[in-house]
Amino acid sequence: MLSRLRRFCRDVEAVAAVEFALILPLLITLYLGTVEAATLYAADRKVATVASTMADLVSREKDTILLSRLDDYYAATATIMQPYTTAGLTVVVSLLQLDAEGVATVKWSKGYGADDRNADDEYPLDADSRINELARGASGWLIASEVTYPHRSFIGYVFPETINLRHVEYFLPRFDGEIALDTNG
Repeated sequence: MLSRLRRFCRDVEAVAAVEFALILPLLITLYLGTVEAATLYAADRKVATVASTMADLVSREKDTILLSRLDDYYAATATIMQPYTTAGLTVVVSLLQLDAEGVATVKWSKGYGADDRNADDEYPLDADSRINELARGASGWLIASEVTYPHRSFIGYVFPETINLRHVEYFLPRFDGEIALDTNG
């Protein structure tokens, strides 16, 4: 019995297989975690792009924006979000008016997959923020685009729960004055 135990301790033929079996779960977790983290990051960048694009496109309008044009902008989010689905994607675009003290008030708002903000409600924008100061110093108007997206990992090994991604972008209008929302066009 003792000789068999000595021979077993000197036998190194299966050591590599045992070591591989011990580190395999760690390697699989690292690999799947890297894939899931990369897709989460890519989805987050897509959400940020949607928020930025919506605010930028609205800020380019002069005097009036047609509701149909705003609908077209929203329809384009499906292309921006590819290869991810737009299921659960919500977008709220609002025109804000800032007073001399930096209080932002919603002039109009349009939501897609979410409720509109109520006109004349105060918008939660810090009066000391740089964008607030810039808007007050310019025309007193600001475009806000709020986007949320429930990202669910397709593997779900490392991130098994849905992660809600959210981005808010602010753009100054390109032209002086209010951009009215024409709901008839």
